Amino acid sequence: MRRRSPFVIALVAALVAASAGPAGAHGKQPNLSYLDPGGQPRLVEKVPVNVVFVGYEPAQVAKSAFLGELAPSYEPVVRSRLSYGVTEKLGITYKYDYKVSYADSSYENRFFGKLKQLAKPAPLTDFQEAYNEQANNVLDIPDNTAIDAPSVEKWLAFNPPRGVDTRRNTVFFVNWYGRSDFQHHVYTKTGEPDPDTGYDFGANRDSRKMIAWGGTTADDEETGLGATRRVWFQDLSAGPESWTSNYDVDNPDLDGDGVVDYRMPPTWEYAANGFRSPAALAGDLGKITRYVALNLLFTSSPLYPVELPTPEPPKSLNLDSNTYEGWPGVDASEQYVTPSLLKAELSELRWRNRLSYDSQDLPYDARAEQCYLGLLTDETCYPGSGYPAFANLYLYNRENLDRALDDEGKVDYEIPMFNYAVGEGVGVPALGFADDDYVTGDQSYVFSFISPEVVESGYGLTTTQIHEVGHHLGMSHPHDGYDSATGVDYGPSGEFFFVNAGDENNSMMSYIDVNWDFSQFDRDNSDRFLTAAYWEAANRLAATVPAGKGTTALRAADGLLGLAKKAFAVHEYRAAYALAEKAYGTVASIPGADRASVASTLKAEADEARRTTELHEPHEFIDTLAPDSPRSQP
Repeated sequence: MRRRSPFVIALVAALVAASAGPAGAHGKQPNLSYLDPGGQPRLVEKVPVNVVFVGYEPAQVAKSAFLGELAPSYEPVVRSRLSYGVTEKLGITYKYDYKVSYADSSYENRFFGKLKQLAKPAPLTDFQEAYNEQANNVLDIPDNTAIDAPSVEKWLAFNPPRGVDTRRNTVFFVNWYGRSDFQHHVYTKTGEPDPDTGYDFGANRDSRKMIAWGGTTADDEETGLGATRRVWFQDLSAGPESWTSNYDVDNPDLDGDGVVDYRMPPTWEYAANGFRSPAALAGDLGKITRYVALNLLFTSSPLYPVELPTPEPPKSLNLDSNTYEGWPGVDASEQYVTPSLLKAELSELRWRNRLSYDSQDLPYDARAEQCYLGLLTDETCYPGSGYPAFANLYLYNRENLDRALDDEGKVDYEIPMFNYAVGEGVGVPALGFADDDYVTGDQSYVFSFISPEVVESGYGLTTTQIHEVGHHLGMSHPHDGYDSATGVDYGPSGEFFFVNAGDENNSMMSYIDVNWDFSQFDRDNSDRFLTAAYWEAANRLAATVPAGKGTTALRAADGLLGLAKKAFAVHEYRAAYALAEKAYGTVASIPGADRASVASTLKAEADEARRTTELHEPHEFIDTLAPDSPRSQP
């Protein structure tokens, strides 16, 4: 039986006490400490960040140079709004509390002994061989071993150095190179094949042999830790690898755009005759900590508003799957969708929502085909609309939305999912994308694609749907994000090429395709975002309560938000989310609260944005399967 902390027990008691119905009162509005009618949340978390160097000495990685790369704080924003010139903050401030330590020799002997025990002989990967064939490599890799990444994560999670609490965000930087027991190695994650095709990317592709891993939840069905821990490790003495292209030490500009693609080479390449100066190591590890571990994993920004484009926060969500069956002789919705997994994984992320699923096939008629093919050839099927050809599917499905969404009145919000199944040689634009509305940055529809070529490469529809609905619900990739100190939104190119390293974690939002779960980091961030969303919704609704009305309920909601703020501050994110939701419900139950007025105001604001905002250019968050994507690598 899982035990609850005393803090959580106290919060449950508070929820019960606050559940009494609101009592109307006359007179002035009460003095409120947390509920701020019409205002934003004020959530602050002092975020512990442990950084442990294992196999690195202070002379190699100077603490001052490492810390010099880090930011003191972070404020998440809604990333989709940035394209429209809007910086929408969530009302959350993270203040980082860094604790840097260097493992002693006793700990290192234990850890590297464990690595040696786990290491199994393996052939050189294609990318280790490519490294050996270059002109500027420091050494040739003679042999290789494979190490199970989840086993290493679990060992680090439950065997940290003294004083390191891995229940809090912890980065382990590992360097085995230079020890007498060193073995060349890569990390693997296998045994979780695509549910629709049975293809195991981790087992079958050298591009999925990694140098980092982490983020596994306590209850992950395949490799669960058994208790909540927050660990991510990176080992530059592993590989070299495909995912961050750190095997390539000959070419400074990998994508040919005239900009040097910054990446962190293997440990031994930090040398006078290597790819990078030894003096750069501390700063490089600092960059990984800031731009990968913090901004993309531990404390990220949402891609879309997590509150969803609804008049009020929804309790019930319907996964409304609609398939255009254009693959002759194949029923793609039957053969390449696993509804049970889709619903189960998304339920773990949105655990306080009631999720349902339904499916129907739609006709892939001449008009549907015209708009689909136009997307591929950059030809609009709505000339004169002002929308780019990339919006073809958005416009076509918006025009025909009534036939797709069929649960009006039964659920609070239907997630519009459209799948296109096409025959051999037709082509697909991507595995999928979670579109916006082209004028406000609100999420709109989820698109997923399948063809004989997509199936041949290992993918069905289910995992793409989980990933894209994850975007729709607000989750970003672990390889692109926002740096609030500089106001820069970035992805894996140019000076930020190295952030592909973030994909090497147990997240459905990754491109690495070795797991289909949301990580502990995903869950933490989603719960934080939703805490802020419900707090803001409560504030918005409280502004409509007439003076002197619902005083008891407003005070109760204020108290609940005070508890939510305290829970948030001590990292009890799920309790904070539940309390903020309860606070909103308490305000909503006041007879004078005008939900219709809030809905009308939100609609008016959206209409004004549509009237004054130029149409958005093609979508930035397309989940490509193009030849230059890491996903396409063997």
